[in-house]
Amino acid sequence: MKSHAPNWKVICLPLCVVGLVVTLVTWASSSPVEKTSPPPTIVETDSLTDTVQQVDRFFEREWAEKKIAAASTVSELTQLRRLSLALHGTVPSLEEIREFESMQGADRLERWTQKLLADRRFADYFSERFTRAFVGVAQGQFIIFRRDRFKAWLSEQIQENTPYDELVRKLIAGEGLWTGDPQTNFITSAVADGNLDRNKLTGSTVRAFLGQRIDCAQCHDHPFDHWKQADFEGLTAFYGQVEVQVLVVRSNRKLKYEVEDRMTLEQREVAPRVPFLTECLPAEGTLRERLAEWVTHPDNRRFERASANRVWGLLFGIPYIDPVDDLPAPTDLSQSPPGLLDILGQDFRENGYDIKRLIQIIVASRPFHLSSESESESADQIDTATYNWALFPLVRLRPEQIIGSMLQASSLKTIDQNSNLIMRGRRFFSELNFVKEYGDLGSDELNDFPGTIPQALLRMNGEFAKDNGSASPLNSVGRIASLDVPAEKRIETCYLVCLTRLPTSEERDYFLKQYQSATNQQQRVKITEDLYWALYNSPEFSWNH
Repeated sequence: MKSHAPNWKVICLPLCVVGLVVTLVTWASSSPVEKTSPPPTIVETDSLTDTVQQVDRFFEREWAEKKIAAASTVSELTQLRRLSLALHGTVPSLEEIREFESMQGADRLERWTQKLLADRRFADYFSERFTRAFVGVAQGQFIIFRRDRFKAWLSEQIQENTPYDELVRKLIAGEGLWTGDPQTNFITSAVADGNLDRNKLTGSTVRAFLGQRIDCAQCHDHPFDHWKQADFEGLTAFYGQVEVQVLVVRSNRKLKYEVEDRMTLEQREVAPRVPFLTECLPAEGTLRERLAEWVTHPDNRRFERASANRVWGLLFGIPYIDPVDDLPAPTDLSQSPPGLLDILGQDFRENGYDIKRLIQIIVASRPFHLSSESESESADQIDTATYNWALFPLVRLRPEQIIGSMLQASSLKTIDQNSNLIMRGRRFFSELNFVKEYGDLGSDELNDFPGTIPQALLRMNGEFAKDNGSASPLNSVGRIASLDVPAEKRIETCYLVCLTRLPTSEERDYFLKQYQSATNQQQRVKITEDLYWALYNSPEFSWNH
């Protein structure tokens, strides 16, 4: 695992900026958006709580042994922001914040998590993240591979909460027309220049579903791990009978998998074989069906551990073990106590490989609720605490999260599947163009990345930032600037919309003075625009903390 940047205090705003914002009363007077999301997934609370407690006890032991003091718990609003960024890829809307504040009961965060998981935005966002891991970011050749169709199919599977092991089996063993059976695009994504790259399929399968890097073993034995070239060839042989035609993926039992012998330079046939857990390989079915059953077999702990590590990474921004595709071999639990991935993996397996349940456990655990600010002044101590999850890790938002949050902050209403067609279209094309200009991170979706000067300039001066930072009847700035409400309430709501928190007393007092200095409406509008621009471009906005 990597160390991360030291913690920082919140933001410094330019001295020329002032804040104005809408009040709750004003917001509530607007017509509500009809919600048609499916009901939240209900899980067995006692069982889930027990696993959460196991996770918390694991970390408490780790911290005690290493004499690490865990950070304090953050506010519910900060947790709300983390949940929204992790599950929907955007900050929460003012509408959502007010809805959450109206909820009663000590378990409202848990109930809110279930609501977010039931929302279609969760399925769409996670399908994009999983698609990057499964097939990469390339759109592929015309007709042969369509990434968008694959992502849409994956979103449906996530929305229906298809068991993860079943989903993976569909990907590995899928057959049929890519139009009617979009899961086959996992196979066709490996087609280049009309030829199927079976080595690429093997590498993708092992990395995505078993958390292992086996790619270099296609040419020679792995220099640092136990993987041998014979292991890679044996696994690739399971894809030896797959046949990809113009529109169809199918198994052809007549095909044989052959490789060139390094010594004789002649072709030799390779029989399918697995490098471990041979007893878990079924004898019946097509080669890919057998491989799929072996990968997802309940006794294959690599599968459940890799799944838990990937989901942990999607929620925190970094995986528990980094890199996500280079996990150590599972330990013998009879000889050592279970680690975090063992605890999460076991619950995942015993509860039908339920992705939503796994997410609920992780976000309910103590590390997800800890502050990212340390009381220590020592950089080494801060790094140690972050490395051991005693601090919430500071992670720069991904390009999709940046533009998603900028879009949402430009609207007081929630932008979702129930928004009007114009708003949804605007979001689609804005995201597409912004991510392209900002710099797509590619398929290595869990690697931390530094910000660049061009990225900062795009956020400050890009077309999208200028449009949404200029007062208009259609955006937050314009609606806020046109209202005759107390300045203090406007400032508070502005911070909620952009940063999902209330301003500090110092921030509030400063902006009150700026607001009071305005002599006409034009000046108030300009102050509002400047404040939004400053919040958009603050470190607090662009980092998950």
